[in-house]
Amino acid sequence: MLLFFDTEFTGLHKDTTLISVGIVAENGKTFYAEFNDYDKRQVDDWIKNNVIENLLFRREIELGTVIVSTIYSDAFTMVGNKHLVKIYLTEWLEQFNEPLQLVSDVCHYDMILLIDIFGDAFSLPENLSPVCHDINQDIANLLGITDEEAFDISREEFCNSQIKEQKHNALYDAKIIKACYNVIKT
Repeated sequence: MLLFFDTEFTGLHKDTTLISVGIVAENGKTFYAEFNDYDKRQVDDWIKNNVIENLLFRREIELGTVIVSTIYSDAFTMVGNKHLVKIYLTEWLEQFNEPLQLVSDVCHYDMILLIDIFGDAFSLPENLSPVCHDINQDIANLLGITDEEAFDISREEFCNSQIKEQKHNALYDAKIIKACYNVIKT
């Protein structure tokens, strides 16, 4: 089973902290978590205006509230600290009784931060691969361009997206990654 995922975090540096993670399984099931323990001192104006503003539970995070929601059986959303996210993400992953392959877009930070939720790569759930497939390289290969040129291509245009949600929201971005992957594999 493929798991398309994205994260939002406090900056492109080694001490960055997770703000949110979004995962869309190949079968359409979703997991979305916002962290209430990210390092707010690292948030610059760009992160505030483009990431924080697109969080679903901004107010709850400001208040330090914990939310766990399973309104729809195929969609799981929550707000909590890294430890709580680990518990619920592990439980969510257990529903897939098969090997899980992660897929992301320019996944270097995303993969490290996802692994960090579990502590280290040796602590990942048994069925979750510690290797991530990166669609940026697929786009470059498909179009016969460099990875850097592929990086500059609008993903929404590439997959002709009709998704009407906010960019830089981890769940939205995971849906776009899945749509791009589907274009690449057709």
